[in-house]
Amino acid sequence: MSTGTGPGLKKSLSTLQLWGIAVGLVISGEYFGWSYGWASAGTLGFLVTAGFIALMYTTFIFSFTELTTSIPHAGGPFEYCRRAFGPTGGYIAGYATLVEFVFAPPAISLAIGSYLAVQFPGLDPKTAAVGAYLIFMTLNILGVQIAATFELVVTLIAIFELLVFMGVVAPGFSLANFVKGGWSGQDGFSLGAISGIFAAIPFAIWFFLAIEGVAMAAEEAKDPKRSIPIAYIAGILTLLALAIGVMIFAGGAGDWTKLANINDPLPQAMKIIVGESSGWLHMLVWLGLFGLVASFHGIILGYSRQIFALSRAGYLPAFLGKVHPKFQTPHVAVIAGGVVGILAIFSDELISFGGQTLTANIVTMSVFGAIVMYISSMASLFALRKNEPSLPRPFRAPVFPLFPAFALVAAVICLGTMIYYNPLIAVLFLGLGAIGYAYFLFTGKRREEALSAVA
Repeated sequence: MSTGTGPGLKKSLSTLQLWGIAVGLVISGEYFGWSYGWASAGTLGFLVTAGFIALMYTTFIFSFTELTTSIPHAGGPFEYCRRAFGPTGGYIAGYATLVEFVFAPPAISLAIGSYLAVQFPGLDPKTAAVGAYLIFMTLNILGVQIAATFELVVTLIAIFELLVFMGVVAPGFSLANFVKGGWSGQDGFSLGAISGIFAAIPFAIWFFLAIEGVAMAAEEAKDPKRSIPIAYIAGILTLLALAIGVMIFAGGAGDWTKLANINDPLPQAMKIIVGESSGWLHMLVWLGLFGLVASFHGIILGYSRQIFALSRAGYLPAFLGKVHPKFQTPHVAVIAGGVVGILAIFSDELISFGGQTLTANIVTMSVFGAIVMYISSMASLFALRKNEPSLPRPFRAPVFPLFPAFALVAAVICLGTMIYYNPLIAVLFLGLGAIGYAYFLFTGKRREEALSAVA
């Protein structure tokens, strides 16, 4: 099947590089963002939330892999839903995926700024965040092989650093610290704990958010039917192990409430154990940046492919689908997503509301996009199983229909909970979607032209 009109993307990614992308896209979630869940649910309550979300992601990835290997397309979920439900279905999935991947990088870049501010107290985190955008947009434009190799290297360093963190804080771990006030800040379980467990859902999702972005690199894989299942399954297992270790060891290091509303919980947890002047702490700050960089860089790769695919199919303006004549990368899409992300960094008045920090709200906005995309993807899997039974499926979702059904129901529960606890962000998400849908309604002719030009 042709992937669309215009220049294609170069097929050069190996299985190991795809695994590096899968883990790298997500690994910043082990470094920051998740600890905001402690503010809502406490350590014990958040364990419940994280366990439920881990089960949702595991069943989702095993199901999503069927779609990715059957339809290896740079649009990923957008293409699955367009094929299953037509243009409107494609729009919903494309918009949701775009929100997820465009709003995740500004949150990560702000965390990069916070980590650097530990070493350079006079540095403005926002300035550092913009600098990170400029550096890694450039790297993504230079070529997917360079970008993927860099992603693999920094991901391996980031995994090593998380293991170092666990090893250094392990001697000071105390179960009493971890369980003290572990139910929403209370020593005992209560109705407030139940409320906190649900409110913490976006931050548990942050542990695994964007692993599905490998789908957007599928068109550039050498052997997607073989390598994508390996990358996905190995990736989710790697992330599960790291998430559990980081959460347990950080929570038992001392007073976990001091880590619940900050962007650099791991350095602060280590500081409790080794002190401010320890060389271990400085190493964590510097090497910890690799985890943030891995996700930041990888998600730029993801959002650029999504913008490229939507433009190629006529859902976004044509100029966004241009491919660089020398590097064969969607350079305009890289830049466009970066502009939106940089604007989000400075949108305090628009995005800072509801009693949460700017970073927490950007994280929540990104998670809204992810959850809608998960729902639409699982619905597409069921629809394609029914409507296209002869579609080649190199990998079939195991325990069908139970795995995709659980992932679908869990995602619906997450969406309802997030709307209840984050109504203002939900309105912003719907408002931007409505604006995009108006554009969608007025550009039907361009989509028809793009479709008719497919070879």
